[in-house]
Amino acid sequence: MASSQTTIGIIYDYDQTLSPNYMQDEVLFPHFGINPAQFWKRSRELVDEEGYDGELAYLKCLLDYLAMDRPTNADLRALGANLKFYKGLPEIFEELNSLLTDQHRIYGIKIEHYIVSSGMKALLDGSKLAPYVKRIFGCEFGEDKDGRITFPKRVISHTTKTQYIFRINKGLLEPTDDVNDHMAPELRPIPFQNMIYVGDGPTDVPCFTLMKKYGGHALAVYNPDEASRSSFRKCYQLSALAERVKHIAPADYRAGGHLRLLLEEMVVEIADGIVRRKRQEVEDGTVSAPHF
Repeated sequence: MASSQTTIGIIYDYDQTLSPNYMQDEVLFPHFGINPAQFWKRSRELVDEEGYDGELAYLKCLLDYLAMDRPTNADLRALGANLKFYKGLPEIFEELNSLLTDQHRIYGIKIEHYIVSSGMKALLDGSKLAPYVKRIFGCEFGEDKDGRITFPKRVISHTTKTQYIFRINKGLLEPTDDVNDHMAPELRPIPFQNMIYVGDGPTDVPCFTLMKKYGGHALAVYNPDEASRSSFRKCYQLSALAERVKHIAPADYRAGGHLRLLLEEMVVEIADGIVRRKRQEVEDGTVSAPHF
């Protein structure tokens, strides 16, 4: 039986997309007295000199630096409560629902939010964003018998982020679900044309490319308060030169701002498109009409 496909999925990167800061630098390093410059220098050395993947390098460094403290995932979640975000967050998650009209709701249209990050899931799970998000995907640590973090349990790189977009597309959100199992397009709960991906730069290119290939929407955001304008230049290059995204905007999620206007128009466009498809299905006799 075909899926109703009436869910709009908005998928966000985290670092530099929902927050102007890197989560480790903001809450983890100060708490444990880690020097950020030394940490990232060591992480780059593991990549450049020993051939580590970038995400595994920083996770190894983290375990090395935390060897004496040995925090638990619960400790990390507690630190996540101190994460700060761009203006307009987390309010936007509920405010976007006001765009859905009675007509949209008759057809069962709803909005779900997801975060797919190469950062630490435990920190995000403890953040003020977590209650508004359907699912958070990020790097995870296993625990020993005393609950202390031991070894990376799950690593999400910039390229493997696309796997989690397919998980959202297919509704296969649990780690035990095999995302590679074939699923016909009409059975997928959130088709790509119902998706919006929000990222900040080159590390999001695989996800931007996926959206472009399959008819989804993509936005690149930059820090409007950054004096060097480097984040703006990254987004400009993605749009004007590489044609990875159609739209770029300052990362201000408040009502009335450029980013908010783009997101609102995309949500309404997707919702109206779902209504048109549902009406056509009724006319074609493939589904029953909704009950008013």
